[in-house]
Amino acid sequence: MGLNVENISKSYGNNLVLDGVSLDIEPGEFVALLGPSGSGKTTLLRVIAGLQFADAGRLLLDNDDITGLEARLRRFGVVFQSYALFEHMSVADNVAFGLKMRPRWARPSRADMKKRVDDLLALAEIGHLAGRYPSQLSGGQRQRVALTRALAIEPRLLLLDEPFSALDKKIRKGLRTALRDLQRKVGISAILVTHDQEEAFEIADRIAIMSDGRIEQFGTADQLMREPASPFVAEFLEGMANYENQGAGI
Repeated sequence: MGLNVENISKSYGNNLVLDGVSLDIEPGEFVALLGPSGSGKTTLLRVIAGLQFADAGRLLLDNDDITGLEARLRRFGVVFQSYALFEHMSVADNVAFGLKMRPRWARPSRADMKKRVDDLLALAEIGHLAGRYPSQLSGGQRQRVALTRALAIEPRLLLLDEPFSALDKKIRKGLRTALRDLQRKVGISAILVTHDQEEAFEIADRIAIMSDGRIEQFGTADQLMREPASPFVAEFLEGMANYENQGAGI
């Protein structure tokens, strides 16, 4: 599904956190919100999720206005850094939790539920962990379970807030690849909040660079590197250019 963010503004007291942000996300597209701390990227994600409400502007999902819709009615999958798994439930039960919580009329049969859980665990390459409990998993495995649980409810949009920041670099790299592959297989639009330039460039179709509650530039990694729209973007991405040059042996 496509998402249109139209002139979203949000303040906390006298502090303007989002200043007329607009963003169009295509169906099946993976978008990264990239910027320094305090740039507004997490607040924007929370407004999209319905966890906070904007002071002005609109959110359109496939042209349906969802601006005032409660979070639970938006049917978005949300993954945070903290995983938020239920420690007393097995991996399979964690993944099935959202399906079990649906109203009876919308709840899949036990057989259909098991098939969906098994299929998603297989896609995430953690089918062998179905009977284990979170305490028996590594950090990377726990994050895969959290991602799979978010996808199990057949969300209309996948939202990820710094999901890999607590993991070491080697595990993060493997999980980024797994997430991208999983998102493509499921065919869902996704928005990732990150401060990690390498992560955004590796995983996203397009990247929105944010500063002081505004989007400085929105485009592909190549567009951002070749034609930065402002001195801030050029300076912010200077480290990424150095990283790429080192990787190319320049």
